[in-house]
Amino acid sequence: MNQINKVAVLGAGVMGATIAAHLANAGIQVLLLDIVPREPNEAEVKAGLGLTDAAVRNRIAADGLTGLMKMKPAAFFLPGYADYIETGNFDDDMGRLKECDWVVEVVIENMAIKKKLFTEKVVPNLKPGAILSTNTSGLSVNEMAECLPEEVRKNFLVTHFFNPPRYMRLMEIVSCRYTDPKVAEAMGNFLSTRLGKGIVTAKDTPNFIANRIGVYAICNCVRNMVSMGMTVEEVDAIAGPATARPKSAAFRTADLVGIDTLKHVADNSYQLLPNDEEREIFNFPSFVGEMVEKGLLGNKSRQGFFKKVKGEKGQEFFYYDYLTGEYKPATRPKFASVEAAKGIDDPGQRLKALIESKDKAGEFAWKNLRDTLIYTFNRIPEIADDVVNIDNGMKWGFNWELGPFEMLDAIGVSYFVNRAEKDGVTVPAALKNIERFYRFENGKREYLCVTGNQFREVPVAPGQVSLSIIRKNGGVVEKNSGASVLDLGDGVFCLEFHTKMNAIGGEILSMVHKGIKRAEQDGVGLVIANEGTIFSAGANLMLLVMAIAEGAYDEINMTINNFQKAMMAIKYSKIPVVAAPHNLVMGGGCETCLHSDAIIPYAETYMGLVEIGVGLLPGGGGTKEMAIRAIKLAEENDIDATPFIFKNFMNIAMAKVSMSAAELGPMGFLRQGDAITMNVDRRIHDAKLKAISLAANYRPGRPLVNLKAPGRGVAASIKSQLWNMQQGGFISEYDQFLAGTVADVITGGDIPSGTLITEQYLLDLEREGFLKLCGQKKTLERIQHMLKKGKPLRN
Repeated sequence: MNQINKVAVLGAGVMGATIAAHLANAGIQVLLLDIVPREPNEAEVKAGLGLTDAAVRNRIAADGLTGLMKMKPAAFFLPGYADYIETGNFDDDMGRLKECDWVVEVVIENMAIKKKLFTEKVVPNLKPGAILSTNTSGLSVNEMAECLPEEVRKNFLVTHFFNPPRYMRLMEIVSCRYTDPKVAEAMGNFLSTRLGKGIVTAKDTPNFIANRIGVYAICNCVRNMVSMGMTVEEVDAIAGPATARPKSAAFRTADLVGIDTLKHVADNSYQLLPNDEEREIFNFPSFVGEMVEKGLLGNKSRQGFFKKVKGEKGQEFFYYDYLTGEYKPATRPKFASVEAAKGIDDPGQRLKALIESKDKAGEFAWKNLRDTLIYTFNRIPEIADDVVNIDNGMKWGFNWELGPFEMLDAIGVSYFVNRAEKDGVTVPAALKNIERFYRFENGKREYLCVTGNQFREVPVAPGQVSLSIIRKNGGVVEKNSGASVLDLGDGVFCLEFHTKMNAIGGEILSMVHKGIKRAEQDGVGLVIANEGTIFSAGANLMLLVMAIAEGAYDEINMTINNFQKAMMAIKYSKIPVVAAPHNLVMGGGCETCLHSDAIIPYAETYMGLVEIGVGLLPGGGGTKEMAIRAIKLAEENDIDATPFIFKNFMNIAMAKVSMSAAELGPMGFLRQGDAITMNVDRRIHDAKLKAISLAANYRPGRPLVNLKAPGRGVAASIKSQLWNMQQGGFISEYDQFLAGTVADVITGGDIPSGTLITEQYLLDLEREGFLKLCGQKKTLERIQHMLKKGKPLRN
């Protein structure tokens, strides 16, 4: 397969446009095409434009591109990435397909329209050897392939993106009977490495893997809800994290996807699967069709199974009562079993505890999972050849914490079979002979090949590093309750956090020193990474609030001093330290990254110095580090530091969080030489390679001296702007006080501009400011509110 440098996306609707955006995120040139409008619109007519003008002819594709700029959540990592996309139309620009290495079709789900586009427009203009794919979510790839010439068929396949493509990891690849296996493999590698996709190999069956199982699970929720006399609100309280599934549960997922889309997928299954043993479940009750007719489509129409209305007391929430066809005020139902499950971190144990409960929630969860897991088991080998593809499909496509077969292992297969049989449910004979679907054997994770009844190694993608496998193979060289040091091989070690939400406390700080010492003695570098849901929520606020409540300020001072020492140990170690953050990286987690020699973030990294939200300033060297970066940048360019100081101050004072790893560059967090990893599974591998490359000519630094302080004048300028904001009602008096404290620290304190200071001086100033804020009543209120409500308090 040729290298893919330019891609044509045919169809500029929401799906086509967002696919184009994600290709642009990966740095790939895109040609986005759609049909020519039938006639000029009113605005075009007023402007004197007609159907011969390019602006009119390209309008549909251009509107698709314009729409991307307004999307929330954002389709682009950075707005400037839109420049990678050119627009055009199917009549004038199909000749440009010869420039493209891959052509992906994303037009309406209609077989006749797709075939006509291929035969009349695409094939005559296709570059020799180019890949042609369809983004169909369920039409037969083999039927489509029959309209293509032989030389094109071998490069033809399904590349099914999930919506929105930037955020949904799943990519279902479906080959037709003619597809060259090497092409499918090469496309899988490309989509995984360049676009960050989780690749699942599916078969040419209606709705493939994830939609077949995911929509079944939701349809089953509807059936059990009606038979048990429950509300959509009650079902969603049960069918979310308590059952190892996402917070959107069943009906919020339906609202997110679109109730019309959900019904279309279910109808597709019903019509195309006449021999499916559970076919009738895809035939939704009449109220779902009535909702679609009324325009109650979910988030896109702002009302579906749930809606929120702005009332006198703020947002008011309602749920749809399917018995009356009316909305009722939300009651936020609670079940004892679900509340108890919330306290269990391990998703498998959480799921098992819930289904073993005797209340209504336990009964519903059991029935839904019993039916869904049996249905899924019966789909092998119909929709996939193995359990791994199905499990990954549900985790990456529907955000389940565990795949169906991982759920069966967590519940216990024999327990599941016995209980299902007691219910009078037909259990597949093959399932009765299975003990488990996964095991760890001979240093490898293996899965049961159901059709052959033998275990095989779970495939590991190139560049994928699994800390859990390293751990099981005895790769842990240091460990305490909060963190571990693992041997990644080739002289590189990994510091792994494993506290709740990877909050940083004394155990992690202690292991920072041990990890560095181990790497300095026995290796060449250290990677800081973990496999948690988030990289780190920051410092442990619960410990801090307890110390504040007890007035233990000497203890807080010592803790912050230890935090700063750990960060300085990272910055000035004798070996390179590379951070590989992912997802949420808050406060102290961000400071850990800032003190590393390099950062290799996963593309979806949301990082920020957010301490002001709890009434504090970054006290683990974060404020100091941003001050130094501004001062050094000014020195290198021989200009005044004020604009750089002000920019870094604003990041802290506004608690700015990056909305992608790409935003970390403009924020001043990433530096030259840092690189972004598109695939979350490759970030540790990529960070390891970075550490090795840095080690070859590594020169340890020394704490900085002779830094020119911006001084009190810059602080006064910042405070003047804060006063204006407070007077204008944009910030509270306490916001002004907090930001003023940050200004004092980041400018070097009450000293003249140009005064020579040291890095340690800034750390001391930072710690002093942190302690001052700990003594404020309103800071304590902010911390307590965050711990209780999970969101910041503006007081």
